[in-house]
Amino acid sequence: MTLLQAIILGVVEGVTEFLPISSTGHLILASRLLGLSQTDFQKSFEIAIQLGAIASVIVLYWRRFLEPAVVSRVLVAFLPTGLIGFALYRVVKTYLFDSEAVVLWALGLGGVALIVFELLHRERDDAVPDVASISYSNALLIGVFQSLSIVPGVSRAGATIVGGLILGLSRSTIVEFSFLLAVPTMLAATGYDLLKNASTFAPQQFAVLAAGFVSAFFVALLSIKFLLAFVRTNTFVPFGIYRIVVAFAFAFI
Repeated sequence: MTLLQAIILGVVEGVTEFLPISSTGHLILASRLLGLSQTDFQKSFEIAIQLGAIASVIVLYWRRFLEPAVVSRVLVAFLPTGLIGFALYRVVKTYLFDSEAVVLWALGLGGVALIVFELLHRERDDAVPDVASISYSNALLIGVFQSLSIVPGVSRAGATIVGGLILGLSRSTIVEFSFLLAVPTMLAATGYDLLKNASTFAPQQFAVLAAGFVSAFFVALLSIKFLLAFVRTNTFVPFGIYRIVVAFAFAFI
């Protein structure tokens, strides 16, 4: 992988991490377009550069991480994903990251599910208005929804946001909670992967990782601001349509 390819993948990650369209799925498909095979380093790269996007959350929301009521709910929501991800890490990385078919089916079916959900969903008058007001039981259930995203193409943001809306959170609350929950989730995923695999990286591969990290960070700052503005007046139906179009397009390439 060249530095230019790493920067391109970083941009893809930054754009897609917080949108309900699956950053991992897009990285796998973008790697295919760039002619990159799914080597062990490539798989680790696709996990690790997500930390660049997550760093943008820390920069924008660091004050929220000083609030005990917020942090405690984020940690409770992280538990299901942490446990399931740890248990299935080898299976996911060995088999699912190699399967473009899994990504395309997840993107397509997830797009249909997102559209159907938005057509049926109506926000309640008593929707939870703030992250600190989320019950611990709902936080745990949101974590269960997020754990579905261990399948490439499902979308961590999409699963989390839909789960929160089902449980009665306001749209702005679950979007913010999804941002915050991404921090421990991706810190754990990246840290565990690098702990297991960093010793096998060549020195120049760390420069490639750094290039992807930096580009993902700066693009994600813009992506977060876009999503916050978008959800004020729009549903996620356009993202559902986009997922279906991408799935069909890559199925016939």
